[in-house]
Amino acid sequence: MTDTAAPAIKTAGKPLFEGAEWNFDTIQRVHDTVEKIAVGEMGLDVYPNQIEVITAEQMLDAYASSALPLLYKHWSFGKSFAQQEMLYRKGFRGLAYEIVINSSPCISYIMEENTALMQTLVIAHAAFGHNHFFKNNYVFQQWTDAEGILDYLDFAQGYIAECEQKYGHGEVERLLDAAHALQQQGVFRYPRKKVPDLKSEERKFRERQLHEERVYDDLWRTLPKAAKPGTPRDTREEERRKALLQLPQENILYFLEKTSPMLKGWQREVLRIVRNIAQYFYPQRQTKMMNEGCATWTHYTIMGTLHDRGLIPDGAYLEFLQSHTNVVFQPEFDDPRYSGLNPYAVGFAVMRDIERACLTPDEEDHRWFPGIAGCGDPIGVLKDTWHNFRDESFIQQYLGPKVIRDFRLFDLSDDSDDPTYLVRAIHNERGYREIRNRLAWHYDIARMEPDIQVVDVDLTGDRRLMLRHRAIDGVMLEESDARRVLGYLADLWGYDVLLTEVDAATDMILKEHKAGPRRRFG
Repeated sequence: MTDTAAPAIKTAGKPLFEGAEWNFDTIQRVHDTVEKIAVGEMGLDVYPNQIEVITAEQMLDAYASSALPLLYKHWSFGKSFAQQEMLYRKGFRGLAYEIVINSSPCISYIMEENTALMQTLVIAHAAFGHNHFFKNNYVFQQWTDAEGILDYLDFAQGYIAECEQKYGHGEVERLLDAAHALQQQGVFRYPRKKVPDLKSEERKFRERQLHEERVYDDLWRTLPKAAKPGTPRDTREEERRKALLQLPQENILYFLEKTSPMLKGWQREVLRIVRNIAQYFYPQRQTKMMNEGCATWTHYTIMGTLHDRGLIPDGAYLEFLQSHTNVVFQPEFDDPRYSGLNPYAVGFAVMRDIERACLTPDEEDHRWFPGIAGCGDPIGVLKDTWHNFRDESFIQQYLGPKVIRDFRLFDLSDDSDDPTYLVRAIHNERGYREIRNRLAWHYDIARMEPDIQVVDVDLTGDRRLMLRHRAIDGVMLEESDARRVLGYLADLWGYDVLLTEVDAATDMILKEHKAGPRRRFG
């Protein structure tokens, strides 16, 4: 078990495997043994598991297609595969030992090149650690449909293949290019009234298509007449129009799917497919550190238990420790390998710190974590955090002084107009809280991703689509990227597009970007 718990008595047991070789009986034996510990002893709640063994090339292919088991074809996936394969063959990049899918059953891909020990590790990490997090975390429960995602991917793949046969590969590919450019702005960021139900999408899409075409016809057939110059603005009519268009709208792909005057029914359905898949990944962007921390703490605990019971030989356990150490390694800021905080390292460190505070708290823990210090139930506390937090709120609640000291975290002010750094928070009581607040801020997805919304449409004039970007702390959009993406947006809308960047604090206009359609869809 972990070193913060009472010393475990090592019991003699028959090892699950001998040496590095394995077969499918070994995998079954490992899975069943790990399940007894994870579910029977730790109380984890998981979807049914489906373990699939794949080759290194298949793992590369999974990388390229967003790690989904079924997905439509697009040139960008082939480009990504070629890039990943080149880096792998030249030794610049290794491969993940596993990929896990948030679905029911939960699909875990393990590589056939793995040793028996590594297969045990990834089953503990993915099939039980990630699996438990997927099933129980509130963000995944709000935003994803694990029961329906596999059926929906099968439907999406077949539908887009059918569109390619009917309308041509080039036309579908061009539509997907535009949709992919906007997919990060194709999610709902606030909970909707209905829980996603992807399983019924194939059954419902024909009925939905007919209904939406009628709504679309009503919208564009009843355009108000252009007002004469100097005529007072009819605010009631403006409010009615915005309500009809559901403005302001953060989900740009949804807005285009529902109201674009140019798109045909099949094109709207393709946009819907892209945004549904983008929505599926939205919780993962909010919980990367927690998810990996949960899975890493789970595999560390299970592997320690297996070793204590004699089910893993000492030599194999040393292999595990080396792999685990590499996973949670955090390079220093001046190390050439540094690329920010390692989510595995931070997540695991905070989980371990919670475990320590629950079992062997000191005076500092009683001040910082009065609700859990000395409670004696680390697994219960950890499961509560896995269920009810995301990265930002988890850091805000559970990042403690010990982890801040271990990672040597400080709050530095870096002003581009000042040639020096200002250290704003150090290792004292006030500094710890400021560092925790600032780090939580960096995990806030609302701050890390641009807030762009459709705010109006000029229905009485040139039908220009108007968007607004609220620039937080003066962070503006990159000029060339904004220009390219607006071009795709104008193509999908069919008319000119205007994007205004405003300061989030003052609403002062900072910059405007304009684009017109290069080639209309429809």
